[in-house]
Amino acid sequence: MAAQLLSERRGRVLLLTISQPEARNALHPSLYPQATQHFRDAAQDAGLGAIVLCGDGAHFCGGGDLRRLQQQRAQPAEGQLQILDALHDWVEAMRACPLPVIAAVEGAAAGGGFSLALGCDLLVAAENARFVMSYVRIGLSPDGGGSDALARALPSQAALELLLDGEPATAARLHALGLVNRVVPPGTAVAQALAWASRLAAGPRTAQRQIKQLVHATRGRTQRAQLDAERDAFVASLYSPECGEGIAAFLDKRPPSFP
Repeated sequence: MAAQLLSERRGRVLLLTISQPEARNALHPSLYPQATQHFRDAAQDAGLGAIVLCGDGAHFCGGGDLRRLQQQRAQPAEGQLQILDALHDWVEAMRACPLPVIAAVEGAAAGGGFSLALGCDLLVAAENARFVMSYVRIGLSPDGGGSDALARALPSQAALELLLDGEPATAARLHALGLVNRVVPPGTAVAQALAWASRLAAGPRTAQRQIKQLVHATRGRTQRAQLDAERDAFVASLYSPECGEGIAAFLDKRPPSFP
């Protein structure tokens, strides 16, 4: 049975769960278009303010199914190209979504599961979580944006260590590298990610979208282009109803109530 993506609304937070616990929530191509559509729909839903992505049970995601990949080797390469394009549509949909996306990692995040966790905006991990770019162990290069995310976030030496060595990394190690935001007691990653998401979901959606776009668009820009983008976003947000409420609430010494 292939993994499913379960969807549940928790107030203004959307909880998405990769579910095939008997196989460590291994990825399957049937999952990819579903996930992409969930993120695209969430982007248009004014009732949502944040998203949490997690795994069902003891693990986040064990990556791809090697038996399926073995069978794919006997098929034309065009089929695998289409499968990876669908996976990468999912990764791009997370990046393009204006809402903060938080990965909640318990247990293993391996291969494509690690890539998906890195594709989220923020990452909460249990103390005993293990992250591994396991591709190299079976003679593969990464997919799901793993190389891109690591190269953006880390010095090349650190990125290449994770990609070339293929050894598991602890949540504490990735926290020290800046890849994991919060390390929490085992069994609490989802609850703590939901609490964080609820707080973010009460914030100014337009400003959050602009901040997310600014950060993700920095690479490849000149400093002047990035400064100009910051200028334009600042002016646009300054004249928004959200900013009006935010300033008024600060001056009134009360919590803001963003529209």
